[in-house]
Amino acid sequence: MLTNNRRSFALVLAFLTFFHASGALAFELNSQDEELLLKIQKDTFQYFLRMSDKETGLTRDSSQSGSPASIAATGFSLAAFAIAHHRSWIDREYAYAYLEKTLKTLLYKAEHKKGFFYHFLDPRSAKRTWASEASTIDTALLIAGALLAAQYFPDTKIEEMAYKIYARADWAWMLNQSSNLICMGWKPESGFLPYYWDSYNELIILQALAIGSPTHAVSQDVWQAWFRNEDEYRGKPVVYSYSGSLFTYQYAQAFIDFRQLDDHGINYFQNSINATLANREYSLSHQLQHKSYTPQSWGLTASLGPGGYRAYGGKPGEGLHDGTIAPSAAIGSIVFTPDESLQAIRYFYTSYPEQLYGRFGFKDAFNLDKGWFAHEYLGIDQGISLLMLENFLQEGFLWEKFMQLVPIQRWIKLCRLLRDDGRVAATAPPATSF
Repeated sequence: MLTNNRRSFALVLAFLTFFHASGALAFELNSQDEELLLKIQKDTFQYFLRMSDKETGLTRDSSQSGSPASIAATGFSLAAFAIAHHRSWIDREYAYAYLEKTLKTLLYKAEHKKGFFYHFLDPRSAKRTWASEASTIDTALLIAGALLAAQYFPDTKIEEMAYKIYARADWAWMLNQSSNLICMGWKPESGFLPYYWDSYNELIILQALAIGSPTHAVSQDVWQAWFRNEDEYRGKPVVYSYSGSLFTYQYAQAFIDFRQLDDHGINYFQNSINATLANREYSLSHQLQHKSYTPQSWGLTASLGPGGYRAYGGKPGEGLHDGTIAPSAAIGSIVFTPDESLQAIRYFYTSYPEQLYGRFGFKDAFNLDKGWFAHEYLGIDQGISLLMLENFLQEGFLWEKFMQLVPIQRWIKLCRLLRDDGRVAATAPPATSF
C-alpha cells in the first residue's frame, strides 16, 4: 500500500507526466543541429570500432593503453554495431561478423559464474582480470545489448546466441537464498558481495531481465522489494539514486521506453526529466565557485576527474562535485531535456574543439578550475551517448525494438506496469518468441 506522502508524490509525478512525457520527443531540430548530432554519433561509434579486440570482439573499458575489456562496454558495443548497420555506416556483413564473433566469445570463452560475467576481462583471453566480481548489473547491460542486436538480426545465429547467453544467467541464484533483493555480485575468493540492489538507480534493467527470464526468473515480488526514495530539489519531485549521478537515470532507459509505463503513479521517464533538471540546477547553484558550471555547461555523472574516476552527482542524492563536467551526462539526457542538452552539446563542441573533442567524439570530462581535460574516452560513457542519440534522432526506434521482446513484455505484465486505461503500454506484437 502507498503511504499518504507517497500518494501525494505519485500524484505530482503523474500530473507532470500527463503534460510532458507523451510528447517528450516531439522536438524540432534544425538542419545544423541534426548534422552536428549525427556527426557526434558517428564519431562516437568509432570508439567501438577501434577499441574492440579483433579476435574476441570484447570492448575495452577505456581508450587508455592496456585497459581491460568491460562487459558493460561490450554490451553497448553489441547495440552500437547493430545501430551502425541500420545507419549504413558499416555493411551488414561487417556488422554480422563482429556480432557473431563477440557473442561466440561470450558464450563459449568468457569467464563467468552461473551466467554472470566478470566485470573486467582480458580483451584477448576473455579471462577475469583486476580481481573483479561476477557483476549482475554489468551482465544485465551486456544482455540488453545482445538482445537488442538480436532484434536487428532476427532468425539468425546472432539471435540464437544472444538468447543462450540470456538463458544461462541464473538470476534466482543471485538472490543468495535470503531475500527479494538481488546481490550486486560474487567473487570466487569470498562469495557473494555484501551489497544488494535495494533502492532506485540503474537497477531497473536488471530487474526487467531477471523477472522476464524464461529459465531462471525471480518472482515479481522482487520488483516491490527495493526502495523508491523520494525527495525534491527546487520544487522538482524525484525518486532519486544515492549518488545523484545522471547515469543512474539513463542506463535502463537507453533500452526501456518508460514514457507510457506506470509504477504506482511513478513514471520513470518523467522522473528522469525532473532528475536531469535538478542536476543542472544543482550545478548552477555552485557556478560562482566553479568555472565549469554555466547554463550551457552542466552534467554531473560518474566520470573521470582530476583525481581519478568518481561518482559525481547532484541533488537529491549525495551531491558530490568538484567542478568536473562530463559531456555524456547532457548527451545521455537528450531524450529527457532536448533543449538544455542541445545547448550544452553545442557549447562543448564549439568552446573546446581541440581539448574536448577527438576521433571518438567527446572525451570523458573536463574541469576548468584545474585546467584539466581528460585525454581518454570511457566505453560506457561513449555507449550511453550513442544509444540515447539514436533514441532521440530516430524518435524511439531503438526503444520500439527492445520493447517488442517477449521477456520485456512478460516483466511489464507481471509487475502490472499499466497505463491508466488498464492496458500494457507496449502493445506491439513480439518480434521474437522466447
